[in-house]
Amino acid sequence: MRITNVSGHALSSPIDPPQERRFHGGVRRLLKRDVVLVVVETAGGDRGVATAGASSSAMREYFEGDSQGTFADVVDDEVADALEGETIDEPADAADPIGDLNLPERLHAEARSAVDVALWDLRGKEAGAPIYELLCEEYDTEPTREMPLYASAGMYMEPEGYAEQAETLEELGFFGYKYRPGIGPDGDERTVDLLAEATDGMEVMLDVHTWWKIRDGYDRETVRDIVSHAADRGCYWVEEPVAPDDRDGYRDLAGTGAPLAGGESEPTPEGLVELGETGAVDFLQGDVRHHHGYTGCRPAVEFCDGRDVEFVPHNFGTWVGLLANAHLVAAAPDVSLLEYPVFEDDPVLDAGDDPDPGMYPFDLAFDILDGEPSVEDGRLTVPDGPGLGIEVDLDVVDDYPFEEGPWTEFHYDGE
Repeated sequence: MRITNVSGHALSSPIDPPQERRFHGGVRRLLKRDVVLVVVETAGGDRGVATAGASSSAMREYFEGDSQGTFADVVDDEVADALEGETIDEPADAADPIGDLNLPERLHAEARSAVDVALWDLRGKEAGAPIYELLCEEYDTEPTREMPLYASAGMYMEPEGYAEQAETLEELGFFGYKYRPGIGPDGDERTVDLLAEATDGMEVMLDVHTWWKIRDGYDRETVRDIVSHAADRGCYWVEEPVAPDDRDGYRDLAGTGAPLAGGESEPTPEGLVELGETGAVDFLQGDVRHHHGYTGCRPAVEFCDGRDVEFVPHNFGTWVGLLANAHLVAAAPDVSLLEYPVFEDDPVLDAGDDPDPGMYPFDLAFDILDGEPSVEDGRLTVPDGPGLGIEVDLDVVDDYPFEEGPWTEFHYDGE
């Protein structure tokens, strides 16, 4: 396929009014969510799409000097210059032209990932087949279009609030409930206890990156105590309990017997495999939006195949990212579970008279798609149309103009 146009569109979904969440040592303000929509077009008139950077910092809370506007400009300029006019036979063929751009590591990973997904979307459209069928040929597997979802929600609230949210999501049929603790050691342990009592068969996961990311995080002994307590109460996993590069920390906590998860913050696909090789994680969380697309995630998937570590894609953005990762789950061997982020007023979730289980508003997550994913009783059915099997509503480019600035702010006590 000959590439004729590559474009990046930075978009913002405001949280208006901003929301404030109390955490251990301060207050977090949620201002917006950012997305970059990447569109690749061919001489044949087909269009492949992907999303990147579901927040203004991709996998980090702080952007460290750039913005999603910057990344969109890189796509429009350097990436477009490298690919436009080129004939691409396989999605992996785009790796070298992008690698030759000498981009910073994070921007390189975002560009590789978005372009790879968009090219697989195009490849599927050319073949008249969904991406999962093409991936099944690569993996020599049979597709599994229907998959369980775990609800990703619960951000900094009172312990009773987590329990109430979990009860609603269990009624909606989700396999599991993942939440963000970090409200203080006592509050975190009480939350674990309340969730164990409130849920009846639904798994509970802790996403605890707050413990190492905030300025005054928990000390190592406190982390170990809470992780051990979570294991004792039957939690399904504890995610990112230490900084991503703290391999010894992972190994130490694995000694508690707690199931550990990690990988979303690994900057490269090679880092995913290296984390798996530590033997300290039970769940490896690659993401086609961050780890060089389907092409980049394959070594990690194959590493997990036949080992006592399960590949469970990370996904925390729009419905486009959800369905992109869903195609991988449908095709990859021994991969079955997918993360479903729950935002306010989700149109495919009907909580009835129960409180809305969403974390905060993110209207762009839904509006970016022309249509809705097929979600029923906590299970997703992957679309079987060509490519991703979806249509992006390009009106979002005008409806959600980009707003500079961080998507979230941390304000610490005593400042």
